[in-house]
Amino acid sequence: MTGRLTHALLTTPHNPLPRLRHREFRLGLTMVLAVAAISLLLARNDWIASHGLSPLTLAVVLGIVLGNTIFPRIARETAAGVDFSKNSLLRLGIILYGFRITFQAIGAVGWSGVVADIATLTLTFALALALGRKVLGLDRETAVLIGAGSSICGAAAIMATEPVVRAPSHKVSVAVATVVVFGTLAMFLYPAMYPWLGLSEHAYGVYVGSTVHEVAQVVAAGSAIGPAAGNTAVIEKMLRVMMLAPFLLFLGQWFRRRHNDGQQTKAGLGIPWFAVIFLGVSALNSVQVVPEAVVKELIGLDTLLLTMAMTALGLRTHIGAIRQAGARPMVLGFLLFGFLVAGGYAINWGVLQLMA
Repeated sequence: MTGRLTHALLTTPHNPLPRLRHREFRLGLTMVLAVAAISLLLARNDWIASHGLSPLTLAVVLGIVLGNTIFPRIARETAAGVDFSKNSLLRLGIILYGFRITFQAIGAVGWSGVVADIATLTLTFALALALGRKVLGLDRETAVLIGAGSSICGAAAIMATEPVVRAPSHKVSVAVATVVVFGTLAMFLYPAMYPWLGLSEHAYGVYVGSTVHEVAQVVAAGSAIGPAAGNTAVIEKMLRVMMLAPFLLFLGQWFRRRHNDGQQTKAGLGIPWFAVIFLGVSALNSVQVVPEAVVKELIGLDTLLLTMAMTALGLRTHIGAIRQAGARPMVLGFLLFGFLVAGGYAINWGVLQLMA
């Protein structure tokens, strides 16, 4: 009875609350869209593009700047739209990300590329949990987010993992920061190492695609050597991105069972359904029933949605919270980066020898 009465009071024409809520949504969404559009335009700049700074990275940086200057003054009037972008648009963006991937990419790099990706992903994520929790004393959410970003596909993996582990915004931003710093470093380090690696362009592309964080960074590091290396690196990276959905399914189940300090729960399977749909979209894209022009438009929409989600994430991030996190998350990012460079090379070399 009380619930029905409350609902009636809130929806009466004389009560301004629904109207104000709708206004918050429109203003917040408009602000997020504007910042995302600016990020997309900046990413087209030749100098910015050459340094592998994707719209997602630019969006979270701009969002953090605004989130610690202007946004706190207007947060109350824009909260609904910002939070909708950070949560709902994020899930939709991850689903549409499946249109970037086809199962045929597996055949292009062969089983050696598949094995290298699986081994690198598994060992990197396991190392993130071991070092983050037991050595550096980080909380589980931060270790998982940094591990996901380092082992799969950078900021996109972190964003997809956030709703599964229910991490606060500042932890997500800290994890994204590790991807930005060490992924950017990788773009310059890998091409510089190439003459001493003893790898063909194809093998180098597999190495880059299986170990560098962001897709944009993979493109930069691979293409710096040549078109063959660049194309192989992108295909290998897309194969790695395909592992995001099964990773999230496993993580959702594991986190549901273990998040209460080892206490198992009986609250269902905890399946992140957006990850299942993401895998279905990838399968749909693989059979090429959707016209190429439509897929291109959907990928453009997906980039916009993910950029908006990153903008909202930045707006909800406070520098004070990142400072409180301390240097340990960055140390974990550095250690994982070192493993990806050295351990990833060893994995790729070993796979090549075993499958030659």
